[in-house]
Amino acid sequence: MARVKRGNVARKRRNKILRLARGFRGSNGTLFRTANQRVMKALCNAYRDRRRRKRDFRRLWIARINAAARVNGVSYSRLMGGLKKADVRLNRKMLAQLAVVDPGSFTNVVTAAKA
Repeated sequence: MARVKRGNVARKRRNKILRLARGFRGSNGTLFRTANQRVMKALCNAYRDRRRRKRDFRRLWIARINAAARVNGVSYSRLMGGLKKADVRLNRKMLAQLAVVDPGSFTNVVTAAKA
């Protein structure tokens, strides 16, 4: 049976991991075994946090809308219910942007929701 010579395969695999681990502190960026562990952990965190980012931004928008709505004398849930009944189709991202950048027009939206 012939001997299997792996050639560059193993070195390429290791270098791929070490490239991903560039910038990690200490041996986590230089030694293959620890770098491999850190890279696998980092990729898991990145995958999870790409989904978590969407939740976090939605929570931020809701908090901003709620704060601006209470300044105008209405709670968040009443505002959103009123907007739905008034058929005002503004998503939370745009409402939060209005609340921060242009409070006057946000007040107009709140009065439309109240009516």
